[in-house]
Amino acid sequence: MGKLIVIDGLDGSGKETQSKLLVQELTSQGKNVRYITFPAYGTPGATLVEQYLGGKLGNKPSDTNPYAATTFFAVDRYYSFRTDWGDFYNQEDSVIIANRYTTSNAVHQLSKADRELWDEFAKWLFDYEYNKLGLPKPDMVIYLDVKPEVSRKLMEKRQQETGVQADIHEKDPEYLATCYKAAQYCADNLGWEKIICDNGENVLSIEEIQNMIAEKVTALLDIQEA
Repeated sequence: MGKLIVIDGLDGSGKETQSKLLVQELTSQGKNVRYITFPAYGTPGATLVEQYLGGKLGNKPSDTNPYAATTFFAVDRYYSFRTDWGDFYNQEDSVIIANRYTTSNAVHQLSKADRELWDEFAKWLFDYEYNKLGLPKPDMVIYLDVKPEVSRKLMEKRQQETGVQADIHEKDPEYLATCYKAAQYCADNLGWEKIICDNGENVLSIEEIQNMIAEKVTALLDIQEA
């Protein structure tokens, strides 16, 4: 089987941009690379995710309990794996770059649970997706660390430029602040590679962030290929 590298972070942290740049970099190195992203909007597997994020199940993230929401996102990944990228992943020399993954489920759903339950919930979630559903476990998770106040500015700018309406996660500043705490917990306790992407007020340049990401990923792949 191949390698799975996940790029994750809060909304507005630049995950999509950095993931696609990483694909370009690894392709230039001659590696067999594919980009995937979650949620897989527009596919049957993402139907419940779209209903949830669109506010059909409630106007606030907390209206849907973390176990139910976890299942929506997990089913999206399972459907995508079985119908789209599973065969590619099973190739010996393949590298998949994922914009979000089970890691996003951890960040967003932990934020709904009481803090004293985080250890228990994280253990359940990863066992559910990786063991019970049989989804691939990432070889590396890169977490783009952008403070909530900075990421919110980036989200607002993106919404103005694209006209895309914010989902129920993006509309809730208090929820996003709690997600940041959950993301720090995950990065510190689950071995994620943390990339500090801002100086406290402004985000670093796209090139600076990409250089840090590419260095970590290239080192991992070179070691495993040696």
